[in-house]
Amino acid sequence: MTTEVPGNSPVHNERRRSSRGASDLGGPSIVPDEVLARQAGLGDKEAFAQLVTRHGPSLYGYVYRLLHDAEDAEDCVQETVLAAWQGLPSFRGDSSVRTWLFVLARHEAQKHLRRNRAPFPASGSRPIVDVDEVAHEVRDLHADTAAEAVEIALLAALDVALRLVPERQRSVWILREVEHLSYAEIATVVGITPAAVRGLLQRVRATVAATLQDWR
Repeated sequence: MTTEVPGNSPVHNERRRSSRGASDLGGPSIVPDEVLARQAGLGDKEAFAQLVTRHGPSLYGYVYRLLHDAEDAEDCVQETVLAAWQGLPSFRGDSSVRTWLFVLARHEAQKHLRRNRAPFPASGSRPIVDVDEVAHEVRDLHADTAAEAVEIALLAALDVALRLVPERQRSVWILREVEHLSYAEIATVVGITPAAVRGLLQRVRATVAATLQDWR
């Protein structure tokens, strides 16, 4: 399912630059998100297209790591884009545009999870998949690493390890380690305090480290 919205479709490639590094690439000056958001809120479709192009890859990568399904992630990003277009006229700027978009993306991912599978526990330690199964998959990846493929296999093993943790912990880890949001920004996305973010991050890091101990 896809939803038609003004602007360009998100580019689903995490290797493309994220908005956080866009201003370092030279060339024409980058219009700030806040300016684009104001313009889009007034109905400027080109401004909205720039926001979608700028943040689409990060939103897709985040949602994909929550859902582990490319088609589902694409649907959620499309719904996120639609929600953003509809919500920009009332966007007050209490958070950055980037943080606000992650809030919308997480909301859409949670809606999808509620519709399609048993919901994750909010923050508890109960794994969402079988621990032995994940450990076996990680060992297989480790055993099959040719020298030139070590990094790729390690990243795959990391994704497998993240399946052990509940959605909230996984969100915290992705937003910090991949998207480099601050604790305060992550707290806004997840709906908890910065101190709670710190605790969840410590917990998920310990789980990932234990699962990937064969890679040390």
